[in-house]
Amino acid sequence: MPMTIGDFVARARSRIHEIPAEELDNLLEDNEAILVIDVREPAEFASGHIPGAILIPRGTLEGAADPTSPHRVEPLCSAQERLVVVYCESGARSALATDTLQQMGFGDVRNLAGGCVLWEAEGLPLVTDD
Repeated sequence: MPMTIGDFVARARSRIHEIPAEELDNLLEDNEAILVIDVREPAEFASGHIPGAILIPRGTLEGAADPTSPHRVEPLCSAQERLVVVYCESGARSALATDTLQQMGFGDVRNLAGGCVLWEAEGLPLVTDD
């Protein structure tokens, strides 16, 4: 039987760690060394993102994370030993992205539980691109 997107997300979630929004917010207040990656599309990012997050759409993640790629994104490539937190709208795309980064050798990468939806529901700050 063919796999569905739900199957892929469930499989990824079985291999990754998630971080609650409140815990991430507390860590961001105390630690500048965390790299926060938004894997949504540019229009989603512009409409509201976690302060300090960098945009790397899910479809470009592998190239962005590979130091040998011409599409590498230096802050991500140099974060293999740092805490990296990945998020999307609801946590599904970012679960897949978190799993991918782990497979690429990132040592401490976590998925934001509930994504941007839960972050915003908990009253945590978002910034917009005007």
